[in-house]
Amino acid sequence: MTTAPGPVGGAPDRGARLAILGLVVAGGAVGVLARAALLLPVTDPAAIPWVTAVINAAGSFLLGVVVGWLDGRHPRARAFVGTGVLGGFTTYSAFAVQTVAVGGDAPGIAVGLVVASVGAGFLGAIIGLFVGRRIADVPGEIEPPESAE
Repeated sequence: MTTAPGPVGGAPDRGARLAILGLVVAGGAVGVLARAALLLPVTDPAAIPWVTAVINAAGSFLLGVVVGWLDGRHPRARAFVGTGVLGGFTTYSAFAVQTVAVGGDAPGIAVGLVVASVGAGFLGAIIGLFVGRRIADVPGEIEPPESAE
């Protein structure tokens, strides 16, 4: 995560780090609320892992857009939206637990869930980076993976 330089040697001062942390926490709360709002109406337990996979794929796409668009600019916006909102919106742990639970009864479906979820997330991130770069008017350039927060 890129932060605003502080007074000594370009390192962010404590106040700037705490402000970024606060933005991440606030964004995380928004993302978790959004995920819960999408999952709450789902009443079929068999559908929950698939809805989680769609949420994760959408979050991967949106994170790609944020990273591609904002690049190294607007570190506070990236912290709030990228790390916070989209970090809270997507969930690897729920995906992993749901996949293991499905795998006990239907290992083939669990494998399909993993392939579909990881593949859709990967494709979503690629397309999102492309879209974000187009928004930022930097065609063809893709962020290195370490830039995705």
